Amino acid sequence: MATDEKNAAIAELAEKFRSSSAAVLTEYRGLSVAQLAELRKTLRGNATYSVVKNTLTERAAKEAGVESAFDGQLVGPNAIAFVEGDPVEAAKGLRNFAKDNPHLVIKGGILDGNALTAEDIDKLAKLESREVLLAKLAGAMKAQLSQAASLFNAPLSQTARVVEALRAKVEEEGPAEAAAPAATDEAPAEEVPAAAETTEATETTPEGGDEG
Repeated sequence: MATDEKNAAIAELAEKFRSSSAAVLTEYRGLSVAQLAELRKTLRGNATYSVVKNTLTERAAKEAGVESAFDGQLVGPNAIAFVEGDPVEAAKGLRNFAKDNPHLVIKGGILDGNALTAEDIDKLAKLESREVLLAKLAGAMKAQLSQAASLFNAPLSQTARVVEALRAKVEEEGPAEAAAPAATDEAPAEEVPAAAETTEATETTPEGGDEG
Protein backbone atom coordinates (compact mmCIF):
# COMPACT_ATOMS: atom_id res chain seq x y z
CA MET A 1 0.00 0.00 0.00
CA ALA A 2 1.36 3.41 -1.01
CA THR A 3 2.16 5.98 1.66
CA ASP A 4 -0.71 8.25 0.63
CA GLU A 5 -3.14 5.35 0.78
CA LYS A 6 -1.83 4.32 4.19
CA ASN A 7 -2.20 7.86 5.53
CA ALA A 8 -5.71 8.08 4.16
CA ALA A 9 -6.63 4.71 5.71
CA ILE A 10 -5.17 5.76 9.07
CA ALA A 11 -7.04 9.06 8.98
CA GLU A 12 -10.29 7.26 8.17
CA LEU A 13 -9.85 4.77 11.02
CA ALA A 14 -8.90 7.54 13.45
CA GLU A 15 -12.06 9.45 12.53
CA LYS A 16 -14.14 6.31 13.09
CA PHE A 17 -12.64 5.93 16.56
CA ARG A 18 -13.42 9.57 17.36
CA SER A 19 -16.96 9.61 15.96
CA SER A 20 -18.09 6.24 17.33
CA SER A 21 -19.61 5.95 20.79
CA ALA A 22 -17.91 2.56 21.14
CA ALA A 23 -15.64 0.17 19.25
CA VAL A 24 -15.24 -3.57 19.77
CA LEU A 25 -12.15 -5.43 18.61
CA THR A 26 -12.74 -9.01 17.42
CA GLU A 27 -10.77 -11.82 15.85
CA TYR A 28 -12.62 -13.46 12.97
CA ARG A 29 -10.20 -16.28 12.09
CA GLY A 30 -12.15 -19.20 10.60
CA LEU A 31 -15.31 -17.26 9.69
CA SER A 32 -16.48 -17.54 6.10
CA VAL A 33 -17.41 -14.64 3.86
CA ALA A 34 -21.07 -15.61 4.28
CA GLN A 35 -20.76 -15.58 8.06
CA LEU A 36 -19.12 -12.14 8.02
CA ALA A 37 -21.96 -10.88 5.85
CA GLU A 38 -24.45 -12.32 8.34
CA LEU A 39 -22.66 -10.60 11.20
CA ARG A 40 -22.74 -7.27 9.40
CA LYS A 41 -26.46 -7.73 8.85
CA THR A 42 -26.95 -8.51 12.54
CA LEU A 43 -25.16 -5.32 13.57
CA ARG A 44 -26.80 -3.10 10.95
CA GLY A 45 -28.36 0.01 12.46
CA ASN A 46 -26.09 -0.08 15.51
CA ALA A 47 -22.58 -0.69 14.20
CA THR A 48 -20.47 -1.19 11.10
CA TYR A 49 -18.11 -4.16 11.03
CA SER A 50 -14.78 -3.50 9.30
CA VAL A 51 -11.81 -5.80 8.71
CA VAL A 52 -8.67 -3.86 9.63
CA LYS A 53 -4.90 -4.07 9.26
CA ASN A 54 -3.17 -4.24 12.63
CA THR A 55 -0.36 -1.77 11.95
CA LEU A 56 -2.70 0.84 10.51
CA THR A 57 -5.17 0.34 13.33
CA GLU A 58 -2.45 0.78 15.92
CA ARG A 59 -1.40 4.10 14.38
CA ALA A 60 -5.02 5.25 14.01
CA ALA A 61 -5.81 4.36 17.62
CA LYS A 62 -2.77 6.34 18.74
CA GLU A 63 -3.84 9.30 16.63
CA ALA A 64 -7.33 9.14 18.14
CA GLY A 65 -5.91 8.81 21.67
CA VAL A 66 -7.32 5.33 22.39
CA GLU A 67 -4.25 3.15 21.79
CA SER A 68 -4.25 1.85 25.38
CA ALA A 69 -7.56 0.05 24.75
CA PHE A 70 -5.88 -2.26 22.21
CA ASP A 71 -2.51 -2.68 23.85
CA GLY A 72 -1.11 -6.11 22.91
CA GLN A 73 -4.34 -7.21 21.20
CA LEU A 74 -3.65 -6.21 17.62
CA VAL A 75 -2.40 -9.63 16.51
CA GLY A 76 -4.03 -12.08 14.15
CA PRO A 77 -6.87 -11.33 11.68
CA ASN A 78 -8.92 -8.60 13.34
CA ALA A 79 -12.07 -6.67 12.61
CA ILE A 80 -13.65 -3.82 14.55
CA ALA A 81 -17.32 -3.10 15.17
CA PHE A 82 -17.61 0.70 15.17
CA VAL A 83 -20.77 1.52 17.12
CA GLU A 84 -22.88 4.47 16.00
CA GLY A 85 -26.15 3.32 17.57
CA ASP A 86 -26.95 1.65 20.88
CA PRO A 87 -23.76 0.10 22.38
CA VAL A 88 -25.87 -2.38 24.36
CA GLU A 89 -27.60 -3.66 21.23
CA ALA A 90 -24.27 -3.89 19.39
CA ALA A 91 -22.76 -5.86 22.29
CA LYS A 92 -25.79 -8.17 22.32
CA GLY A 93 -25.44 -8.76 18.58
CA LEU A 94 -21.75 -9.65 18.86
CA ARG A 95 -22.26 -11.88 21.91
CA ASN A 96 -25.18 -13.76 20.39
CA PHE A 97 -23.35 -14.25 17.10
CA ALA A 98 -20.26 -15.51 18.94
CA LYS A 99 -22.39 -18.10 20.77
CA ASP A 100 -23.52 -19.56 17.44
CA ASN A 101 -20.17 -18.99 15.73
CA PRO A 102 -17.31 -19.72 18.19
CA HIS A 103 -14.70 -18.58 15.66
CA LEU A 104 -15.67 -14.99 16.45
CA VAL A 105 -13.59 -13.95 19.47
CA ILE A 106 -14.39 -10.72 21.27
CA LYS A 107 -11.10 -9.26 22.55
CA GLY A 108 -12.02 -5.90 24.05
CA GLY A 109 -12.90 -2.38 23.06
CA ILE A 110 -13.65 1.16 24.12
CA LEU A 111 -16.81 2.93 25.29
CA ASP A 112 -16.86 6.72 25.46
CA GLY A 113 -13.07 6.71 25.53
CA ASN A 114 -12.81 4.11 28.31
CA ALA A 115 -11.14 0.74 27.74
CA LEU A 116 -13.33 -2.39 27.93
CA THR A 117 -12.29 -5.98 28.47
CA ALA A 118 -14.09 -8.91 26.90
CA GLU A 119 -15.81 -9.45 30.25
CA ASP A 120 -16.96 -5.82 30.28
CA ILE A 121 -18.51 -6.23 26.85
CA ASP A 122 -20.31 -9.38 28.01
CA LYS A 123 -21.72 -7.43 30.97
CA LEU A 124 -22.75 -4.63 28.62
CA ALA A 125 -24.61 -7.14 26.47
CA LYS A 126 -26.62 -8.27 29.50
CA LEU A 127 -27.98 -4.78 30.14
CA GLU A 128 -31.41 -3.71 28.94
CA SER A 129 -31.45 -1.76 25.71
CA ARG A 130 -31.88 2.00 25.55
CA GLU A 131 -35.42 1.60 24.21
CA VAL A 132 -36.43 -0.67 27.09
CA LEU A 133 -34.92 1.67 29.67
CA LEU A 134 -36.66 4.67 28.09
CA ALA A 135 -39.96 2.78 28.03
CA LYS A 136 -39.59 1.94 31.73
CA LEU A 137 -38.69 5.55 32.52
CA ALA A 138 -41.70 6.80 30.57
CA GLY A 139 -43.95 4.34 32.42
CA ALA A 140 -42.62 5.46 35.78
CA MET A 141 -43.08 9.13 34.88
CA LYS A 142 -46.61 8.46 33.64
CA ALA A 143 -47.48 6.73 36.91
CA GLN A 144 -46.07 9.63 38.93
CA LEU A 145 -47.97 12.16 36.82
CA SER A 146 -51.17 10.17 37.31
CA GLN A 147 -50.65 10.16 41.07
CA ALA A 148 -49.93 13.88 41.05
CA ALA A 149 -53.07 14.56 39.03
CA SER A 150 -55.14 12.63 41.56
CA LEU A 151 -53.67 14.68 44.41
CA PHE A 152 -54.41 17.94 42.63
CA ASN A 153 -57.90 16.98 41.51
CA ALA A 154 -59.15 15.63 44.84
CA PRO A 155 -59.09 18.97 46.74
CA LEU A 156 -60.65 20.77 43.78
CA SER A 157 -63.59 18.36 43.57
CA GLN A 158 -64.10 18.50 47.33
CA THR A 159 -64.10 22.31 47.22
CA ALA A 160 -66.65 22.27 44.43
CA ARG A 161 -68.96 20.04 46.48
CA VAL A 162 -68.68 22.35 49.51
CA VAL A 163 -69.44 25.44 47.42
CA GLU A 164 -72.45 23.73 45.87
CA ALA A 165 -73.76 22.70 49.31
CA LEU A 166 -73.47 26.28 50.61
CA ARG A 167 -75.21 27.66 47.54
CA ALA A 168 -78.09 25.22 48.00
CA LYS A 169 -78.39 26.14 51.68
CA VAL A 170 -78.61 29.88 50.88
CA GLU A 171 -81.31 29.26 48.29
CA GLU A 172 -83.29 27.15 50.77
CA GLU A 173 -83.14 29.60 53.72
CA GLY A 174 -83.49 32.77 51.69
CA PRO A 175 -81.30 35.88 51.73
CA ALA A 176 -83.14 37.51 54.75
CA GLU A 177 -82.45 34.59 57.08
CA ALA A 178 -78.91 34.33 55.87
CA ALA A 179 -78.31 38.01 56.66
CA ALA A 180 -80.06 38.03 60.11
CA PRO A 181 -77.67 38.39 63.10
CA ALA A 182 -77.42 35.55 65.56
CA ALA A 183 -79.04 35.91 69.04
CA THR A 184 -76.68 36.63 71.97
CA ASP A 185 -76.88 36.88 75.78
CA GLU A 186 -75.58 40.48 75.86
CA ALA A 187 -77.58 43.22 77.58
CA PRO A 188 -79.92 45.39 75.43
CA ALA A 189 -78.27 48.40 73.91
CA GLU A 190 -80.68 50.91 75.63
CA GLU A 191 -79.46 50.02 79.16
CA VAL A 192 -75.93 51.25 78.48
CA PRO A 193 -76.64 55.04 78.72
CA ALA A 194 -78.38 54.66 82.18
CA ALA A 195 -75.35 52.93 83.60
CA ALA A 196 -73.19 55.70 82.27
CA GLU A 197 -75.32 58.39 84.03
CA THR A 198 -75.07 56.56 87.41
CA THR A 199 -71.30 56.48 87.14
CA GLU A 200 -71.12 60.20 86.37
CA ALA A 201 -73.31 61.13 89.44
CA THR A 202 -71.18 59.08 91.80
CA GLU A 203 -67.91 60.73 90.75
CA THR A 204 -69.26 64.38 91.21
CA THR A 205 -68.64 66.04 94.66
CA PRO A 206 -70.47 69.20 96.09
CA GLU A 207 -68.64 72.50 95.72
CA GLY A 208 -66.95 73.65 98.92
CA GLY A 209 -65.34 70.46 100.22
CA ASP A 210 -66.43 67.90 102.86
CA GLU A 211 -69.41 68.37 105.21
CA GLY A 212 -69.19 68.78 108.97
